[in-house]
Amino acid sequence: MADQDPSYILRFSCPDRVGLVADLARVMAEHGWFIAASRTYGDEETGQFFARLTLRGGAEKAAMAGLETALTALSSDTASRWSIHLQSEPIRTLLLVSKSDHCANTLIQAARRGELPIEPVALVSNHPDLGPAFSHFGLPYHQVPVTADTKAGAEARLFELIDQTGAELIVLARYMQVLSDDACQRLRGRCINIHHSFLPSFKGARPYHQAHARGVKMIGATAHYVTADLDEGPIISQVVEPVDHGHGPADLVRIGRHLEATALMRAVKAHAEHRIFLNGRKTVVFQ
Repeated sequence: MADQDPSYILRFSCPDRVGLVADLARVMAEHGWFIAASRTYGDEETGQFFARLTLRGGAEKAAMAGLETALTALSSDTASRWSIHLQSEPIRTLLLVSKSDHCANTLIQAARRGELPIEPVALVSNHPDLGPAFSHFGLPYHQVPVTADTKAGAEARLFELIDQTGAELIVLARYMQVLSDDACQRLRGRCINIHHSFLPSFKGARPYHQAHARGVKMIGATAHYVTADLDEGPIISQVVEPVDHGHGPADLVRIGRHLEATALMRAVKAHAEHRIFLNGRKTVVFQ
């Protein structure tokens, strides 16, 4: 196996049964693929099996074609879902913002440092406010105003931009608009939102003020996939930090910004590294 062989990520899921790990290993061996790393999980509650394999040694087109043929055959036997991704290829990502820049800044800066395997392709906002703040990144900034009367047209424009940029992942980086049920369905499994609270507590407006009024001793943030059920999509990442009686609402907002950015970056990183599987209303996230 040559050192320069590229690495690929195989994602595989299906109803669980005896012998699946052996079947996958057999397919890899028969087609000349070396399993450099593997993570598997069988969920007794849902009866589903999940696997993420890092593969090397099959850079030739024939080896890839043979593997895909074998996985297709295995899929017909196991009702499986699978995909193969080049590990070094970043995920093209469209960032949606409103008036807060901390989450989008964190993602863009991490991508530029090589810490986050995404390629930001553009920013979309329902306000003009952040255009100047993001101009130094050189990314297109599209202002798409949203009102009750223009919501349908605004979402149509959003999907035009998704198509134009080739965005594979959509991130609501403190985008303070609710997507329609249709948009949520079209973006299923590829749209991540950050919620400024440790869900499911303190939903709605001014969550840090609600938390302060209740005298909380810990606050948090939750990153999740977007669904038509507002703020109830499958959870990907959550972070918390202790606070006490001396923290006022402004302190909680300040701490919350850091928590939001951290939770969102962890979720985006897990998605971009193909470590997340949808499992009903939950997720399986391999570390």
